[in-house]
Amino acid sequence: MAGRVEGKVALITGGASGIGRSCAERLAQEGAIVVVTDVQDDKGAQTVADITAAGGKASYLPHDVTGEQPWIDVVAAIKAQHGRLDILVNNAGIGLSGSVLTMPLADFQKQTAVNLDGVFLGVKHSIPLMRENGGGSIINMSSVAGLKGSAILAGYCATKGAVRLFTKSVALECAAAKDGIRVNSVHPGIIETPIWDSIMGTGDVGDNARPPRPAVLDAMTLEGVPLGKKGFPEDIANGVLWLASDESRYVTGAEIVIDGGFSIK
Repeated sequence: MAGRVEGKVALITGGASGIGRSCAERLAQEGAIVVVTDVQDDKGAQTVADITAAGGKASYLPHDVTGEQPWIDVVAAIKAQHGRLDILVNNAGIGLSGSVLTMPLADFQKQTAVNLDGVFLGVKHSIPLMRENGGGSIINMSSVAGLKGSAILAGYCATKGAVRLFTKSVALECAAAKDGIRVNSVHPGIIETPIWDSIMGTGDVGDNARPPRPAVLDAMTLEGVPLGKKGFPEDIANGVLWLASDESRYVTGAEIVIDGGFSIK
């Protein structure tokens, strides 16, 4: 079925690469007018160029999700250009690994600023524009790390767990307001994206070169994923598309887990 989000205006943060880019491409394929934002300007512009070359409608705005004024400016630009906002995909995120005993406070706070503050600000400043046109769908990107702990990802898990419950609370607030806005979270598992480079670290370990990302993810998958394979950004984008469309009109406050069964072990 084509045109599942035909004519809807969608904002995707962190849309220059990985899951965000795939979400932007998938929504555009199904008829959405996509606004991609990121701090990676060159990659963001390339994402938009590729979408438009394929026949989709897209534009790019530089955007640091950790600041309130950038959010005010982005939403104002969308209102001026499109007059509405129907879909928000709060996707921008970072992941830093390390023991709680050695992680610098600055690294912990950096993750909080992007992964949690950015989601809060997106919700805060997008809801009023959505309400002007009778509602919309907010999709907050969490993680399986928001459902279960990890010994070296305490800071990341803290932010993603917070996104999970923040989502449910905002869903209740919107439902009480009868504003037509649904709010849900998506929880990817082991997905082949660049975020793993920062989680794994870079460079050499002792005398041995660090294994390439695909090899590490393949090993993690064999050990922990019941379906026996890693996921790809399009697997997450398909779930986001469903939440963005009217097919999920009776779904709010839900956590959509897309992880090959990783979190059920």
